[in-house]
Amino acid sequence: MPENGGCQLSAIRRTHRLWAKFCRAVKRGRLGPMRSLLLLCPCVLAVAFHLWLQGPEVALSWPGLAASLPGWPRHYELVVGVLSARSNREQRQAIRRTWLENLSLHPVLGPRSLVRFIVGSRGCAVPVQDREDPYSCRLLNISRPVLGREIEAFGVPHGAGLLSSHPVVNVHFQIFHPVVITRLGVLHQGEVGAAFQRNVTVRLFQAEHEESLFTARFSPASPGVQVNGLWYKPVEQFILPEGFQGTVTWESHDPAGIFAETARAVTVNDGGGVLRLLTVDEGLLPYEFTEGVEGVAGGFVYTIHEGDALLQNLHTRPERLAQHLITMQEEEALLQKESATYQDIVFVDVVDTYRNVPSKLLHFYRWVGETISFDLLLKTDDDCYIDMENVFESIVRKKLHQPNVWWGNFRLNWAVDRTGKWQELEYRSVAYPAFACGSGYVMSKDIVEWLASNSERLKTYQGEDVSMGIWMAAIGPLRYQDSLWLCEQKCETGMLSSPQYSPEELIQLWNQKVLCGNPCACEQ
Repeated sequence: MPENGGCQLSAIRRTHRLWAKFCRAVKRGRLGPMRSLLLLCPCVLAVAFHLWLQGPEVALSWPGLAASLPGWPRHYELVVGVLSARSNREQRQAIRRTWLENLSLHPVLGPRSLVRFIVGSRGCAVPVQDREDPYSCRLLNISRPVLGREIEAFGVPHGAGLLSSHPVVNVHFQIFHPVVITRLGVLHQGEVGAAFQRNVTVRLFQAEHEESLFTARFSPASPGVQVNGLWYKPVEQFILPEGFQGTVTWESHDPAGIFAETARAVTVNDGGGVLRLLTVDEGLLPYEFTEGVEGVAGGFVYTIHEGDALLQNLHTRPERLAQHLITMQEEEALLQKESATYQDIVFVDVVDTYRNVPSKLLHFYRWVGETISFDLLLKTDDDCYIDMENVFESIVRKKLHQPNVWWGNFRLNWAVDRTGKWQELEYRSVAYPAFACGSGYVMSKDIVEWLASNSERLKTYQGEDVSMGIWMAAIGPLRYQDSLWLCEQKCETGMLSSPQYSPEELIQLWNQKVLCGNPCACEQ
């Protein structure tokens, strides 16, 4: 605030009162049109002009001024973006009934803030049951599954050459319907019928696990059984569940290395779509995923588990798809009604799934940069409790009205997950750059504008929190660490945010804050 800010504020408040009194008189017909124009208080224009000379952002930051002057552009000290899924109507309603309602009715903070829910403009046309995973919108493309017999996973062309003298070769795969591994195998060397001449150990791992699930050892004295150019040995049979990601590793104990083919040259026998090879050249797997050279030096044999259940699922898919489309239409109608009623939803041009959340955020930043005049932006989620009064007080106390500011609770040296909901297969490092946990963080306008202007070039990763950390590593903002932006669901006095609440829990927290001044508990 300028040194004479107190005087300016006092002048603005007096001017605002005079302006409001003048408008009421005009509305009641006590002043004629010409007289109204002549009696327009000169001090209103004088003070507004004086503030404008100090900078438009100074003039527009005073509560009520922009709203008082016809045609004057609205400026907000803080824009709040709330990430929300299309179906999360109850979560949005809980927020509207709690901290958002309190903020909108606040005589000082209300005019200084703008809150918008960020929602994808389209839902996923694939039912969750028919997706490759619940976090994306890719169809689980299983058709004509091979049932009732063993399947050799890989077809290796004749005359496979020495891929590398490296002692370890591996290949990675993913399972989309439960299977049972029955045998592990290694490539045949030499003419058909020739004896096995090497010492090779074949292991099958679950991704990122150090202990193997299955192991088979091959040697001249114990080569196993030769089938279609591979030597196989049986293993103890376990069910690999849907979503399983595994690695088959061939390790040589001979100086000559391992005879193998590149993964691109191998035919994958996917059993009708229940198995997929994960390869580096497709961008599905980082080189650091496991030690060794990517390739195929053998294979494994499997059977499809619960084939009848799979056939029934495929048989009912058309009916399920038709019902899902009806549900999507009903959801769209409800969303449009909700949007027209509350006018607080920004629809961004993405399919609304978890994997697309980083894109949702970038689209919102672009919308904000193109349409809103503001100083700071707060991002949060629709399952979060937010104390907006505490946020505004902290902004002043920490003097955050400056460029290149990022205020949040930052995770440092967070390991990159290669499996599960937070699976990341494209970021090559073993740890992420510093990133703020998603219950809430605040950025200065210039950072939002940088994200908006580069939104079409920035690569998105598995989650918006880690994506923000990677993007911010490029510009090095001033990080303000604050543990009161809670990363886990817990309640602390003075907290700025807390995540992972149901609508009922969020309302309970807020009611306790209203009744006793403490959202965590009311003293007995």
